[in-house]
Amino acid sequence: MDPTCDSKYASGQVGRARFYHRKFSSHGMTGSLLQRRFFKKYHVRVRFAPSPTGHLHLGGLRTALYNYLFARSNNGTFILRIEDTDQTRTIPGAMEKLQDDLLWAGIISEEDPIRGGPVGPYKQSSRLELYKEQVLKLLENGSAYYCFCTEKRLELLRKEAMKCGQVPKYDNRCRHFSKDEVKEMFRKNSTYCIRFKLSSTPESFNDIVYGEILHDIAKTEGDPIIIKSDGYPTYHFANVVDDHFMEISHVLRGVEWQVSTPKHIMLYKAFGWDPPIYGHLPLILNADGSKLSKRQGDIKIESFRKQGIFPLALLNYVIGAGGGFHGDKEYQNLYSYQELIKRFDVNKIKSSSGKLMPEKLLEFNKLEIANLARNEKNHEFLIEKIKKLVLEAFPERKNDGSLQLDDHHIITTLKWAQNRISTLNDLVKKDLTFLWVPPSVPNIEQVNCTDAIKLLNTELAEIDAINYQTCWMVSYLEDFAQKHRIPFPILMKILRSVLSGAKVGPPVAEMMEILGKDRTLLRLQRCVS
Repeated sequence: MDPTCDSKYASGQVGRARFYHRKFSSHGMTGSLLQRRFFKKYHVRVRFAPSPTGHLHLGGLRTALYNYLFARSNNGTFILRIEDTDQTRTIPGAMEKLQDDLLWAGIISEEDPIRGGPVGPYKQSSRLELYKEQVLKLLENGSAYYCFCTEKRLELLRKEAMKCGQVPKYDNRCRHFSKDEVKEMFRKNSTYCIRFKLSSTPESFNDIVYGEILHDIAKTEGDPIIIKSDGYPTYHFANVVDDHFMEISHVLRGVEWQVSTPKHIMLYKAFGWDPPIYGHLPLILNADGSKLSKRQGDIKIESFRKQGIFPLALLNYVIGAGGGFHGDKEYQNLYSYQELIKRFDVNKIKSSSGKLMPEKLLEFNKLEIANLARNEKNHEFLIEKIKKLVLEAFPERKNDGSLQLDDHHIITTLKWAQNRISTLNDLVKKDLTFLWVPPSVPNIEQVNCTDAIKLLNTELAEIDAINYQTCWMVSYLEDFAQKHRIPFPILMKILRSVLSGAKVGPPVAEMMEILGKDRTLLRLQRCVS
């Protein structure tokens, strides 16, 4: 399945998106050696598992990207799973938008809710029977229990703990109910959830990014709910069950989930399953050192798309806040998809938080525009995109035939402008409107230049189109002004008004070059006819 719409582009080939640990010690074995042995035994399978509760943002994009690159660099499988067990927060259409944003970015999964796969379904709300079946195993082996505590009681516990300056947590009261007490509660039709028994003996685990990690979660929280009173599983339970049955070998996710990993490993052990290898990605920070927030409108992938940012530019931008690549990232260079895959190394991911560098994003986008424009295979895509931008920018001109949108003019204009713009959107800004829309006819009689413009028009008509180049045109216009005793600044001001209708913009000679002979003459003739 090829990327579509904005993802249907490539530096060198349309659709290029389809191309395909930190070291730690454990029993005398380095992390990289453990990794090599693990890879020999298991096929690498990783997943990106967002909740459909809002827009995909930079943090989620980086997590998806690193999983995708890890799979590709190890000939593994990348899975997209939608974790929608919290139905109260699910937003209609969010899943489809998430998938569209990933496709736009060139992050393409082999297994997902749309194309399916051997271990589907890939939406948690469609896997409820599996969770019900699996939780019975924990109830039977004594690793889980029914909890009948009411919200009122739990709220009283929270208030009492806070009053005493303690960490609010469940007191595990129902863990100690006898079978007869449980039966009595069922006889009364009492509302219940199911909780998992946390171990009181903390165990460390090896994080392939952060090394050995130890969290004694029993000190900070009580036994967690794994099946809610509405029958839906909580994130922690469904996450473990799905990762096991989808045969996930490695879990790469945000560092905010690191504190929950011991809980997940306990669940694995309670089932008698082998846990995957875990690695947690450091925080991404704003340029000022503050944490990214989903409330920031400018970190949504949708906002970057609307700004005219290309996918590859955005991917190169986000990897600057996390590392994970062989060799120092040369910020003046733009890694292709092939290079991102080839250079990615999970052992190179930094454990320290990384700051975004917004100024680099536009530099990367400018590089990508230049890369795309160089290859003729991308021209059809670029022409289509620029036409759409121009039509949206000047809707009142859509049907009057005045917009200059022939393919040759679009590509010529793009090549001329590529060092002047950072996004394609810049092509329709006010100072470049003249590229697409003939300006209103100025009244040049007020400055007594009608005869001079007529003469200029006559002379330019005789000049070969090949000479409509900036370097030649500047000296020609200087000579013309001197010969006809017109102050050069005044001539430039008049020509700017005739050619663009704007007071500021590119130099006049450059405007004449990019407009070409025919369009330049047409605009001059409109003033003197």
